Amino acid sequence: MDQKKIGRFLKELRKEKDITQEQLAEKIKVSGRTVSRWETGSNMPDISLLAELAHFYDVSIPEIIDGERKSENMNEEVKETVLKLSDYTETINQKIKGRLFVLTVIAIIGMIAFVIIEFTGLDTPGSVYERVAGAGLGLDCGMLIVLAMYLSGLLGKIKARREMKRKYNCK
Repeated sequence: MDQKKIGRFLKELRKEKDITQEQLAEKIKVSGRTVSRWETGSNMPDISLLAELAHFYDVSIPEIIDGERKSENMNEEVKETVLKLSDYTETINQKIKGRLFVLTVIAIIGMIAFVIIEFTGLDTPGSVYERVAGAGLGLDCGMLIVLAMYLSGLLGKIKARREMKRKYNCK
């Protein structure tokens, strides 16, 4: 952290506002001498005043600490990257939701088959109906496990790892 650079930046910001050190001092309830020390780099603003200074000068706290404005291009690039990541995540989530919907429908059909076979008494040992009922029950249990993994976020992590492995193994 370069105190001199921060001081020059604070001075530049104050001059942009076209106010004196005394006027700034009154505004934020410190002495004019304190503002002078900040601007010469011999002292730093108290951490409790950083938010107030950032708000007053319409800059971010990291910009004050870095002693320079971040470029608008950089902010735009960050926004674009965030939007792209958001779109990508939404696309993946839509695919997962579509697959979960299909699995849910299959599980419901399996549950219906299981219930019908159980209540009609067709599940005699060794019969085809018993196997169908078992498959239906297995689908339901499997679907519950997949749904729990999805809701806990584990399914997304597994998918992300698979994508990462695929990406780096192909290169």
